[in-house]
Amino acid sequence: MYNKAWSADLMGIEGFLVEVEVDIRDGLPCMELVGALGSEVKEARERVRAALYHIGFMIPPKRITVNLSPADRRKEGGGFDLPIAVAILQALGYIPDMGKKRMLFVGELGLDGGLRPVNGLLSLVHFAREQGFEACVVPKENAPEAALVQGIEIFALETLNDMVCFSKDAGSFLYHGQEDMCVRESGKEKDFSDLVGQETLKRAAEVAAAGMHHLLMIGPPGAGKTMVAERLPGILPDISREEQLELTKIYSVRGLLERDAPLVKNRPFRALHHTVPVAALIGGGQLPKPGEISLAHRGVLFLDELPEFSRTALEALRQPMESGEIVVSRMYGAFHFPADFMVVAGMNPCPCGYYPDRTRCVCDPGEIARYQKRVSRPFLDRMDLCVEVAKVPYEQIREHTGGESSAQIKERVERARKIQEKRFAKEAFRFNAGIPAKRIEQYCPLEEEGKHLMHQVYERLGLSVRSYHKVLKVARTIADLDGSENIGKKHLSEAISYRPMAMQVQH
Repeated sequence: MYNKAWSADLMGIEGFLVEVEVDIRDGLPCMELVGALGSEVKEARERVRAALYHIGFMIPPKRITVNLSPADRRKEGGGFDLPIAVAILQALGYIPDMGKKRMLFVGELGLDGGLRPVNGLLSLVHFAREQGFEACVVPKENAPEAALVQGIEIFALETLNDMVCFSKDAGSFLYHGQEDMCVRESGKEKDFSDLVGQETLKRAAEVAAAGMHHLLMIGPPGAGKTMVAERLPGILPDISREEQLELTKIYSVRGLLERDAPLVKNRPFRALHHTVPVAALIGGGQLPKPGEISLAHRGVLFLDELPEFSRTALEALRQPMESGEIVVSRMYGAFHFPADFMVVAGMNPCPCGYYPDRTRCVCDPGEIARYQKRVSRPFLDRMDLCVEVAKVPYEQIREHTGGESSAQIKERVERARKIQEKRFAKEAFRFNAGIPAKRIEQYCPLEEEGKHLMHQVYERLGLSVRSYHKVLKVARTIADLDGSENIGKKHLSEAISYRPMAMQVQH
């Protein structure tokens, strides 16, 4: 007796098709699972056997071989329990063959026959639709997530016994979830009006948000660096539907979704502790899952106390900061994860945090130099804007009645983003920060006065080619915020003012 069912597994955050074949014949009673399987998949034989027993189906004392093809791709997770059980039930004639309608089955079984949710289902359902499948059969708890994919029928089951009823009357299990019930309520955003003083820092945050530039803040404790970082997502443009689904895929693979409200509605803000290991940052494991930089995709990755992070972790950030993608290579292949994020970092100028205020700073020059050198020059070179954050004077604290709101800043950011959207409509990149080196002259042209200024700055500050290009990109964003088609001297001057800190912090 032979039968098969279709399922799928993940390679990173993208799906691949798995054919679940079952062969039942005379021989020593056993159930063998083959096909490059992880331990969770191998354990499926016990879960499937117990689940079938508890819903009233006895497996005959025969030799059962289950093959998960292709054999050269490793499969992990409990999502193959349901397709294995379905293939066995069809092979034994307990339910009719449902091969006439292309269906994909995904679900983990409890020993009592109940269906349990699995991670990464959105990617699997999206893949099934692309492969021409007409329907997906999933656990009921996963149904709201699966229903986010349009153009494919979703059937939601609670138990394996429902599979028997489903084979007779599929229509009663069709999921008709309302999309508006699948949206997470947005919490109240932290507002820039809470910030006392620090107008230069707020301006830098606005420029960073408008062009998706990386931002470094250097200053004493309690000056407002963390407050600005936490409020940055509130001035970014509203997330689009395409970005929501893109983020939901990533969070689904990591198992970070709410089952009844799976759609990620807000731009992510990931604040990392300085002890974070490299594997957690970029993604790790034998079959890697997305790391923190992918969870910050389309949003903000906040690194507070930057020099306290390990050199290895910071160096691992360098490549995805510019490419917008992270590639993790393992024995089973290269795993590609999206990583188009904005780095916002904060650091003290010295171990005690008060340099150059010698009335409070207790660090000697050697300690200051060693502390600052914990962050490499190549990493600092990749920061687009660097701002010195000063202590807030008492008068500003006493007289503070609320500054410019996030909504006002966001309005200007959105106007600048629309200019970029129109400018880069036919390009692969979308923001000024992503302009490749070979297109700088096209999108950031300078007049003679600007060229002369940049020549002087390049020589005097000893800029690298990358730093030179970053100044031009930031100037392009400042001009967009100003509503100017051309990059003027004032735009260049402001952009240049954001560069020296990155080059002097180690001196």
